Amino acid sequence: MISRVNISIRGAVQGVGFRPFIYRLAKEIGLKGFVFNSSKGVFIEAEGDRCKLEEFILRIEKEKPPRSFINSLEFSFLEPSGYEEFSIRESDSDEEKSAIILPDIAVCNDCLNELFDVNDRRYLYPFINCTNCGTRFSIIESLPYDRPNTSMKNFQMCDKCKSEYENPEDRRFHAQPIACPVCGPHLELWDAEGKLLEKYNSSLEVAADLILKGKIIALKGLGGFQLIVDATNDLALNELRRRKIREEKPFALMFSDVQRVMEVCDVSDFEKRALLSPEAPIVLLKRKSGENDIISNLVAPNNPYFGIMLPYTPLHHLLMKLVNKPIVATSGNLSEEPMCIDEREALLRLKGIADYFLVHNRPIVRHVDDSIVRIVKNREMVLRRARGYAPLPISIENEFDENKNTFIAVGAHLKNTIALTNSKNIFISQHIGDLSTQESYNAFTRITQDFLQLYPSENPVYVSDLHPDYLSTKYSQNSGFHSIRIQHHKAHIAACYAENKLEGEVLGVAWDGTGYGEDGKIWGGEFFVTDLKKFERVASFREFPLPGGEIAIREPRRAVMGMLYEINGEKVFDIYREFINEKFSDKEIRLIKNMLINKINSPLTTSAGRIFDAVASILNIRDVSAFEGQAAMMLEYAAIEGNTSDYYEISIKEESLYIIDWKKMIEELIFDSTKKPKEIIARKFHNTMAKIIKKVAEIKDLKKIVLSGGCFQNVLLLEETIKLLETDGRRVFWHQRIPPNDGGIALGQAYLALKNYNKEL
Repeated sequence: MISRVNISIRGAVQGVGFRPFIYRLAKEIGLKGFVFNSSKGVFIEAEGDRCKLEEFILRIEKEKPPRSFINSLEFSFLEPSGYEEFSIRESDSDEEKSAIILPDIAVCNDCLNELFDVNDRRYLYPFINCTNCGTRFSIIESLPYDRPNTSMKNFQMCDKCKSEYENPEDRRFHAQPIACPVCGPHLELWDAEGKLLEKYNSSLEVAADLILKGKIIALKGLGGFQLIVDATNDLALNELRRRKIREEKPFALMFSDVQRVMEVCDVSDFEKRALLSPEAPIVLLKRKSGENDIISNLVAPNNPYFGIMLPYTPLHHLLMKLVNKPIVATSGNLSEEPMCIDEREALLRLKGIADYFLVHNRPIVRHVDDSIVRIVKNREMVLRRARGYAPLPISIENEFDENKNTFIAVGAHLKNTIALTNSKNIFISQHIGDLSTQESYNAFTRITQDFLQLYPSENPVYVSDLHPDYLSTKYSQNSGFHSIRIQHHKAHIAACYAENKLEGEVLGVAWDGTGYGEDGKIWGGEFFVTDLKKFERVASFREFPLPGGEIAIREPRRAVMGMLYEINGEKVFDIYREFINEKFSDKEIRLIKNMLINKINSPLTTSAGRIFDAVASILNIRDVSAFEGQAAMMLEYAAIEGNTSDYYEISIKEESLYIIDWKKMIEELIFDSTKKPKEIIARKFHNTMAKIIKKVAEIKDLKKIVLSGGCFQNVLLLEETIKLLETDGRRVFWHQRIPPNDGGIALGQAYLALKNYNKEL
């Protein structure tokens, strides 16, 4: 019996070869009808024998293209229409937009083989791509994902490319960035003033030679400019640090292949998998000790880890083949600014940093940084979510069907991302960064409007942090639309809850450096019992003052002073005179003493992050940080080398909430610092912090524990906490595809808004 089926598929089904897959499957089974892209996903009508239609539906889910995923496949059977053939129709954009935009992904092996095949017409062509790889998010202007809606629209396909593009049997059928040397983008090499020096592939050859001569090259990559330097050249790296005003923060490295990475780093099977994945992120890897390390010490000073990625675009593969040694590939920007995406803008913003500019004429619609991951218990934990991951959504459940509001969550101040709810998804932007410069804030406003253009809403509700002085909060308040605010640490817990698709009550642990509390103080060591419908703050660290306020974030020695003053009052300046004199000048001591005694610019905090900083200072690991999080990071590295299962004594006092008193721990730490190796003390401290979480979990007697916040980027803390809790029979949930740091705040804001709109949080 002949019937017709109407199929609507939502998910990552555009730009992955889904329509040609459907076309070939339908032809193989002997069906007639059509398929097209819509702004919601893919729409199919097929008719034929009922048994064949049922086979068709089942095989779609089983045999779908490898880079696709299906969130929903809805179908209904109808009367037949009498189709004569199966065809691929033009896309339909006249409806609500909810299709998933795929991230930019690494060049595939098929394209790589063609790239280095002397007989292929795309031999050595830096912009080779197909349906299975290449640019997506960085070039799309609007939905649906078709060439006229991308920055490739101005490149008219030659006859050969057009033939491939229109052939459903071809690997490049509807590959929107399709191009070749005849009709596609091309390279140019400019000097620092923008003067054209070379064109086409000769510009790449000259650029490679300049890198080997120690020059700094600004390369227009996939999602923005990178600064490229020979990673074995001390002079070149020293100059890059001086020009970029980046004293100690590690640079990312690019190696040509995994084998070369394994010569300088320990690489587990799961780390290797991450390096070779289509996402191709920067992976944090432990350096091998030894004299054979060819990488300059200036790449990652005093750091036992390298951040390493493999080439992910054809351009990178060609460059690495010519240079034939590891390179630094760091963001093309000044410190704390977003990447440049336009070559003329780059000439201005990177003036005085780059010696030469290797550019191309394919416009970048939005900046997309390299993502950063770390492997924890054989799982990826994304620390910076951008290329390869953004803007893939977190899917949300049917309980939100009745909520028709679109929420635009504007995130935090540091490591900012934004998020938008649409249909049954929360779309999360690429990493934007710290909103401390005008360039960063401009990028934040552009991306917010960009998301609202991709997924339009007539009356969005803005969601922001509770902190009144965050620029993102002010932007939300001034949007002209209804806005709500959500406490920082509740958003952290909600992000992890959403990512892990949890239900029911959990103990949420939110540890970070700074978050505006509901009492106006600086929270950062918080425990909540929550099902996300209600939050009860059940435990926190003992408060202590931070002399100098924000300066204390950059100076761990001030956190120590605040903790010691909280314990001893004014007597601290006598009791710990020698210790304090080693940390501060006489003038600094007078200023800090005045601030603490008179409570001037010394806000109270419960921050776990500042406790990590304080311990780093006590152990003389770091008194002043050169970049955000450096002290805690170096403390973790020291602790990894310590071999002890001991922990310090901690008391937990029941008041209006449970207060974790760190007094004895800090006093013992200072005493130990004169007698024991810092590695042993650092490990003992980490053991203690994990033990604290276990103790609170025992007090509240909850089986599900959620861990979120920047402190849980610390793999030693995270793994030790998981081990203690799981040994105790509890289930532990932590971040994987969404950052535990403030890069996850926007997701938490959006998710809480969905669950609690019109409620007080």
